[in-house]
Amino acid sequence: MQAWKTYQDQHQERFLEELKDLLRIPSISSDSTHQTDMQTCAEAVKKSLLDAGVSKADIYPTAGHPVVYGEKIVDPAKPTILVYGHYDVQPVDPLDLWHTPPFEPTIRNGMIFARGSADDKGQFFMHVKALELMNQSGTLPCNIKFIIEGEEEIGSPSLGAFVSAHKDLLKADVILISDTSMISLETPSIEIGVRGLAYIQVEVTGPNRDLHSGVYGGAVANPVTVLAQMIASCHDENNHITIPGFYNDVLESSAEDRKKMAAAPFNEKEYMRDLGVKSLWGEKGFTTNERTGIRPTLELNGIWGGFQGEGSKTVLPSKASAKISARLVPNQRAGKMTELLLNYFKKIAPPSVSVQCFELHGGEPYMTPLDSLAYKAAEKAIEASFGKKPVPQRGGGSIPICSLLEKELGIKIVFMGFGLDSDNLHSPNEKYDIANFYKGIETIPYFHQYFAEESQKKS
Repeated sequence: MQAWKTYQDQHQERFLEELKDLLRIPSISSDSTHQTDMQTCAEAVKKSLLDAGVSKADIYPTAGHPVVYGEKIVDPAKPTILVYGHYDVQPVDPLDLWHTPPFEPTIRNGMIFARGSADDKGQFFMHVKALELMNQSGTLPCNIKFIIEGEEEIGSPSLGAFVSAHKDLLKADVILISDTSMISLETPSIEIGVRGLAYIQVEVTGPNRDLHSGVYGGAVANPVTVLAQMIASCHDENNHITIPGFYNDVLESSAEDRKKMAAAPFNEKEYMRDLGVKSLWGEKGFTTNERTGIRPTLELNGIWGGFQGEGSKTVLPSKASAKISARLVPNQRAGKMTELLLNYFKKIAPPSVSVQCFELHGGEPYMTPLDSLAYKAAEKAIEASFGKKPVPQRGGGSIPICSLLEKELGIKIVFMGFGLDSDNLHSPNEKYDIANFYKGIETIPYFHQYFAEESQKKS
């Protein structure tokens, strides 16, 4: 047994309690009423790094929420791993769908339920505890740096300026991120890429005030109806996106790549049962795994307008709004796609309404080279810990800062996520399997070991 595993077995209950403390902080970055909580959480992250054994840790203010940085330099001549994570979390709405309070961590059936448990507090905290394991067991084979930000859930608007201003501080050989998922503990996998994002808001305005739907209905365009028609026009009968130019830059996956994806275990009935749906939906000609990995999508994230209170109020609303996101695949650029969406919704609006569109945030797709030292080290680490080789998978989510980090720092990224697709990310009852949490802590030191070894071979 590895020395770090012995230490973990002795302290894993404490690790879980410390995670619970972090999860109790309502660090919702999109809500200005939680400004103090964001600072409190940054302080807690800093303390956790110092307790784990970093030689220094600091909180850096930004134009938005602060960034926490920590480092442990054992030998400048050895390779350096930069761990990225985020301490901010999604809003909890709708609150009435949570079975237990979102910021009171609750253990049920071997899982910890709380907002941020899997995305991303539970996952970045694995790296903090892995550092503690390596420190305490004397097995840290390389230098390690941490950059834990507080704005990932709102598109990381302040991170670019921070990274650009602190390139020397963040200098490393590879970036390691655990903000992704794997198939299961029985079938471990590594996400080799994440999709990009173009996220906009559309506002449709009709009359200059809410109108009586009996007096004016049928004579004045209803903004809710118009907006619904505009959104519905974006897909055809095959669920193919109809926006001109949407697929122009898509890098089509080869038959060989699709064959590899098809080899991964997938039970469609269990998938539907978990989601509570009777059938699946998506672009014709592609499997479910392909639709959520190698294909771009367009989704309505929220729509509102008119009277929504208790009882009835027969109005023809003055205004309707929607939040709309596109997930992007390699070769699609976030800026170009955002402009495409903004122009499209302005263009298709009938003259009976006016339309305003604006960008919320976005990010580029990212792919990890399978022949990189980092990927090989991650593959070996999972094989050593799980006893089987991981399956390479394409992730459906987005981590907007990946391309920014690679561009600014000139180094590659590798993903080692231990969450599951069923962890209810961004949904009520978010959870993280405790077994996955512990397995991640156990596996991460192997990555450091093998990355140091692979780097030494190369030199």
